[in-house]
Amino acid sequence: MATTQRYVLWIAVLGSFVAFLDGTIVNVALPAISEDLGGGLTTQQWVVDAYLITLGALILVAGSVSDAYGRVLVLRIGLIGFGIASIAIAASQTSEFLIVARAVQGAAGAFLVPSSLALITSNFTGAAQSRAIGIWTAMTTSAMIVGPLIGGLLVDLVSWRLAFLINVLPIGVTLILLARGGFHDVRHPGASIDWLGATLCTLGLGGMVYALIEQPNSGWAAPNIWIPLVVGAVLFVAFVLRQRYVRSPILPLDLFRVRNFWTGNVATAFIYGALALNGLVVVVYLQEGAGLPATLAGLASVPMTIIMIFLSSRAGAWSGRWGPRFFMTVGPITMGIGALLLLTTTAEFSYWWQVLPSMIVMGVGLALTVAPLTSAILGAIEPERSGIASAVNNAVARVAGLVTVAMLAAIVGGSLDLDGFHRAAIVTAALMIAGGITSFLGIRNPPRDAVDQPPT
Repeated sequence: MATTQRYVLWIAVLGSFVAFLDGTIVNVALPAISEDLGGGLTTQQWVVDAYLITLGALILVAGSVSDAYGRVLVLRIGLIGFGIASIAIAASQTSEFLIVARAVQGAAGAFLVPSSLALITSNFTGAAQSRAIGIWTAMTTSAMIVGPLIGGLLVDLVSWRLAFLINVLPIGVTLILLARGGFHDVRHPGASIDWLGATLCTLGLGGMVYALIEQPNSGWAAPNIWIPLVVGAVLFVAFVLRQRYVRSPILPLDLFRVRNFWTGNVATAFIYGALALNGLVVVVYLQEGAGLPATLAGLASVPMTIIMIFLSSRAGAWSGRWGPRFFMTVGPITMGIGALLLLTTTAEFSYWWQVLPSMIVMGVGLALTVAPLTSAILGAIEPERSGIASAVNNAVARVAGLVTVAMLAAIVGGSLDLDGFHRAAIVTAALMIAGGITSFLGIRNPPRDAVDQPPT
């Protein structure tokens, strides 16, 4: 790997690390946030989904901006905005202010991951690209160890507020590397961004998610539920229809004519919807149901993350050599089996016998899945459109998580007790297995000569 490629890889890793770090911290801090600011399960859902609404909608705009105006510029904007929003979250005195700050943070986060991945796909090719994505996956996933450990300790010993301020350190380091790297963006002055489409997408998602979260409190017949649901659905349909005719769409529908791209994104929706549901339910139940402190609840998934770190790079290399289909089939099904192991959890709680086996099995499945999934989707699209392709895939993943979290109350039956925990495990397993079946039926491996082609 050339020196420039190593440098690009570290910037991409650090740029994405922030978003991954925040995701793990939020789940650990949710019980403390709702206890401090009030609102119970509804507040917890909104703290997660306010971020995902703006992230899922604006990540598409960020992809277009990244391709049009330069990936480094977009990355800088995302880093600065994310840091400011993190400080605002730490200073929140009401749940409403915190939720608004989370929405701002999601908007900033939309500029991070697509630009980071686009840096990799534009600087690596062939099997080297698969290996680089595997390294990126393993390194950024290390945030899933650092986040629960530091975040849990701060929640237990100091305050959940300080858990959000640790974002500032990796943001500062990345900005310094970008300043010293001497990167020059390739920009297209004639490019235009579909801001109206972004508005339709954001309001559409927001209306539907509001209805899904608040429905258990008011019922489907309440005007404050069905009106936002219908209006949101209409706006989102209008957004999709607009993308067929607008000159510079933020969601280029022609990408979905590529088999591996659309199939991979369907699998992404199942898999990442399940991951968001499982990640939230496990860490909250272990605190509120099993009575573990935030630190131990956050560390419960560390074995899964360690397995990811050690196997993701290898899985990426295997996928580059043999193709992604096998890994995208076996990986999600393995995760589904791991989710079903959570059904062994009883009122007489034992982490070592009831949760740890699930984390190990899910870790193996996740390591086999993530890098091949990313390689299959981005590898199906020409490099000059890698920014928008990455953005679309990330938007699908975040919106899938947005929907499953919004439906949390319906899935668990209104409260996250032991029965609700079991119901969530079953839904998680079903979604994972659906992702594996989708990959088996739809993904096609590239020709052997394309897979084995040496990097240029």
